[in-house]
Amino acid sequence: MTFVGSLGIILLAVITVVLAIPLGTYMYKVFSGQRTIFEGIYNPVERLLYKLMGVNAETEMTWYIYTKKFLTLNLVMFFVGYLVLRLMGHLPLNPDHIPSMNWNLAFNTAMSFVTNTNWQSYMGEQAMSYLGQMVFVQFLQFTSIATGVVMAIAFVRSFVTRTGTLGNFWFDFVRIITRVYLPLSILFGILFLALGSPQTLHGAAVVHTLQGAKQTISRGPVASLEAIKQLGNNGGGFFNANSAHPFEGPNAFSDVLGILGMSLIPTALVVTFGQFIKNKKQARVLYIFLMATLVVGAFVVYAFEAAGNPVLAHVLGIHGPNWEGKEVRFGPALSSYFVSATTAYTTGAVNTMHDSLTPLAGLVPLGFMMLNMIFGSGGAGLLNILMFMIITVFLSGLMVGRTPEFLGKKIQAKEIKLATVAMLVHPFLILVFTAIAVVSKAGLAGIYNPGLHGFTEVLYAYTSGAANNGSAFAGLGANSPFYNVTIGIDIMIGRYVSIIAMMAIAGSLATKKTVPASVGTLATDTYSFGFVFMAVVLIVGALTFFPAVAIGPIAEQLKMWATGR
Repeated sequence: MTFVGSLGIILLAVITVVLAIPLGTYMYKVFSGQRTIFEGIYNPVERLLYKLMGVNAETEMTWYIYTKKFLTLNLVMFFVGYLVLRLMGHLPLNPDHIPSMNWNLAFNTAMSFVTNTNWQSYMGEQAMSYLGQMVFVQFLQFTSIATGVVMAIAFVRSFVTRTGTLGNFWFDFVRIITRVYLPLSILFGILFLALGSPQTLHGAAVVHTLQGAKQTISRGPVASLEAIKQLGNNGGGFFNANSAHPFEGPNAFSDVLGILGMSLIPTALVVTFGQFIKNKKQARVLYIFLMATLVVGAFVVYAFEAAGNPVLAHVLGIHGPNWEGKEVRFGPALSSYFVSATTAYTTGAVNTMHDSLTPLAGLVPLGFMMLNMIFGSGGAGLLNILMFMIITVFLSGLMVGRTPEFLGKKIQAKEIKLATVAMLVHPFLILVFTAIAVVSKAGLAGIYNPGLHGFTEVLYAYTSGAANNGSAFAGLGANSPFYNVTIGIDIMIGRYVSIIAMMAIAGSLATKKTVPASVGTLATDTYSFGFVFMAVVLIVGALTFFPAVAIGPIAEQLKMWATGR
């Protein structure tokens, strides 16, 4: 570890917070219907979109209607996306003549991108045409994150509504795309293009090397995809190497831009939450504890990667950082922060091969996905944060004899049961599917690395799916009917069950009267509550996942230390 590398990690966290605060205020204005910059441009465009869709953007919706619109739109996008992938080989914008996907890969990919997971069991440059990259990938990268964000905003409204309704789904959905994601994507797309990412509809380039051989270089509309890939917490890359590819991550500046892209909106949503509930201190408490956890995770990765591999040091005398799976143009410090951010913000983009991390460094991204609320991706992350806050309020109230109230709304048995369902579905999916994979012939056939590391690869895959992250340990052969179907189901249940449960809580809270704070009310905007909140998150995570990580990355690290003596 170096001083410059450590300072870079801290500066990236500070810059993220500084940029996210005004963006969060702006997003509050967007969702509360206030006037924003370029109002004269946005309004006519949005009215036209509402007309084309045939929807009324002014009618207030209950939680049930709001959730129904969300699920219906997701179902339609899934089937349209599935058809595009199945027919891709016969559609235009396919200069490299890429064939259509088979049924199980198309199912997995369509489910993955509709749910903002962007798990890829295929190599983008070899399995996706330009039409697939633009009409399927980039379109869903806008719409999937937008649906997640608006569900979180609807939930936040349950604390302040006086009508029992949560807003209008179509109003929120269109405005988050037109006023936030689209303008930011144009800006980031231009920046990526300026930094070296290509943007073309020409087919692969064939060039002659200095040795006289021919080399085929894949290219395409990369810069535009890279922008929404990071801003939308999608992570699905144009190329198989993702942000480690020189066209997706040309240099250190583009890497920093990618980190800021994946960090901005989830971090800003905490500010938006504080603005809605008129309590900036509440947002500040969350900011401090969540960002501190992210930075600590980055330093843990940095420390273990900088220390290197003890086995290589013992056997071959090779000392220094672990460079396996890293790009020299990024370095250990920037790579370490990227590893932590991409899983804390549930993006899934990678500039480092996570499979090559030292075991305890690999435990950090795995742990962040298991906790699934260190900011998280867009709206899903905020929903998980609020879910844990409700559980913490209830448990704290039981311990100290305070009234279980959260932001003026009484927390009762119904809310706790639903929050428990939303919380437990995540570990249930991960552990059950991992267990099935490691005892079945089809699951074992995809594990190329024997022993502890192979188990970790399977555990990471199902954790990534349930957390709607999409990153992977590269040693797992996941493009098989078994893994495509099971990971697809893992993704689907992990996304929708928790959101539906949280929206049911929102519907219950929206109908309750706001209770004025009293001496018996447990304050949630204090740093002591922040400590308790993080303790609950870590204890729940340890109770559910420690046995699995103990026989995976922890045991592997202990074995590595023992071998390297």
